[in-house]
Amino acid sequence: MRAMRFERFGGPEVLTEVDVPDPVAGPGETLVEVEAAGVNFGDIKQIAGEHTDGPYAPKGPLPRIPGLEVVGRTAGGRRVLGYVLQGGYAPKTVVADRDLVALPEGVSAGQALALLVQGLTAWHLLRSVARIRPGESVVVHAAAGGTGSLAVQLAREFGAGRVIATASSDEKRAFALELGADAAIDGDAEGYKERVLDSNHGRSVDIILDAIGGPVFDSALDALGYLGRLVTYGASSRQAASAIVPSRLAVDSITVAGFWLIPLIAQNGAGGPALEELLDLTARRRLRPLVGAEYDLGRARDAHAELLSRRTKGKLVLLP
Repeated sequence: MRAMRFERFGGPEVLTEVDVPDPVAGPGETLVEVEAAGVNFGDIKQIAGEHTDGPYAPKGPLPRIPGLEVVGRTAGGRRVLGYVLQGGYAPKTVVADRDLVALPEGVSAGQALALLVQGLTAWHLLRSVARIRPGESVVVHAAAGGTGSLAVQLAREFGAGRVIATASSDEKRAFALELGADAAIDGDAEGYKERVLDSNHGRSVDIILDAIGGPVFDSALDALGYLGRLVTYGASSRQAASAIVPSRLAVDSITVAGFWLIPLIAQNGAGGPALEELLDLTARRRLRPLVGAEYDLGRARDAHAELLSRRTKGKLVLLP
């Protein structure tokens, strides 16, 4: 079969199309004929050599086929969504049974792929880490992105009293409002606290989901109220935040927490109630995963280049 593979670490240019033997499933695994594969920043980090160490890194030497998530069919015809540490950029791949979930009718391949990493991240940010309660105010940074757009919708679904989105352009802010945010503001660090409080009728907020970091993280702390929670799950600004003084947290009983999905999947598997809920909400049109461009598998380089440009909108999909 053909596959996209890399033999050295680098940028999109290291991906090459090759012929490789079909994979063979072992005990506790299922062979999946791939209908579509998702493109993630995790794939880009993998081919750049940033995920080479630790218990959650792909195992084995180079060359390696990247790809974390696939939609396809089993030999018995069951349509499934699956998570893999590597091997998704191919017409066939092997998935651990605990990382497979059946797809309900009415959920497209692109929608399902948007839910596996980004959707589960948004769900756990709100449910497992921030532990959202009905009526609470939630600020979602980068609200037009894959995780942010789902977090806006899930915050509303989970009973948030007010959802405030931040985004970098008028177009993105308008999109966040379409998704159900009550307000959408510029997410820049300068003037951040004032804009957030103004959007929350002059009150401090309960929950902030931060994927930006740096000075925005620092400003976000100042916008939290008593028992507020700030959850960090990314640092797209590539800037360091200031050191946190514990007494600053104690004054208002503030919690600062972090979240990364991959260790959770490694421990419990990708399947389970959270993913099933996300798929059900999508099938019932209560959740709208954002699906972007589709590329032939041989154009994986182009998909990576577009994702790196940050011009994309929605989940990018490769078609074998």
